[in-house]
Amino acid sequence: MRGQAYVEVIEPVEVTKPYPLVFVHGTAQTSTNWLGTPDGRPGWADFFVRQGYVVHLFEQPMRGRSAWHPGDGPTRMFTSRELESLFTATAELGTWPRAKRHTQWPGTGRRGDPAFDAFYASQVETLVSSVDTERSLQQAGVALLDRIGPAILVTHSQAAYFSWHVTDKRPRLVKGNIALEPAGPPCENLVFGKGPNRIWGLTNIPLAYEPAAADPSELRVEKVYRHERRHLAPCWRQAEPARRLPNLAGIPTLLLVGEASYHATFAHCTADWLRQAGVDVELVRLEDENIFGNGHMFMLERNNLDIAAFLDRWISRRIA
Repeated sequence: MRGQAYVEVIEPVEVTKPYPLVFVHGTAQTSTNWLGTPDGRPGWADFFVRQGYVVHLFEQPMRGRSAWHPGDGPTRMFTSRELESLFTATAELGTWPRAKRHTQWPGTGRRGDPAFDAFYASQVETLVSSVDTERSLQQAGVALLDRIGPAILVTHSQAAYFSWHVTDKRPRLVKGNIALEPAGPPCENLVFGKGPNRIWGLTNIPLAYEPAAADPSELRVEKVYRHERRHLAPCWRQAEPARRLPNLAGIPTLLLVGEASYHATFAHCTADWLRQAGVDVELVRLEDENIFGNGHMFMLERNNLDIAAFLDRWISRRIA
């Protein structure tokens, strides 16, 4: 058997929320992201179970407890230096606007610090091919929702592909999408690397646009430049009239972004693409909720439970 996904389920003594949460981790991570923090504090899984949710921790296929097989393709892994510059010591090493606002990582964020070393010990190999990753996420995600029924999806970074593909295939089973710093921006790489990516706008394998598109070249796109905020990158958008994403429309969708993360420079591009395609999307920057200093891995940072509490309020307001 190949392409299987290991899913850990945690249930409260009394279930008080109508829909379970499905948590999906990002690149080179595992579902330990949700179980606790590198410095030993409670994680989001405990928090949301205490609020009365059933929690499903989805381990991406070919990663961690979802076994990788030699025929699955080549893998790669973050170096410690990459993690320092991307996630943990960005106030010192980050090269993007607002990187120096990062204050919430526990400890120094550098090699030799106990919290960093614990975080690095949790890293795993990740499949190089984004196309193969997306296909496996789509297939395993659909199988999961077919088994458990309606759910709210909570995805981080690369796992946004899970949100878009599973919702596209099973829109009646997705009650809400919470995309934490989702993979982006549309159509290209920014900040780290250049060139085309997400050739279907949000993904690298097809989504069901309306009118239908048989090839990504049929999505007519144009570059839009913003000037009111200098730290925001220009965006690729569809030329009007834009194709819609009917299976994602009508489902409450939240894009949540940390103040000091590199995603803060382009998250608006992903929100604009979704909005233009008819999706009910809300972009929230944590600093606008008086939650400051967060980087990309904010579910592990010192104020992680403040962010979890915001998400619980958003769910109560928009979904449950």
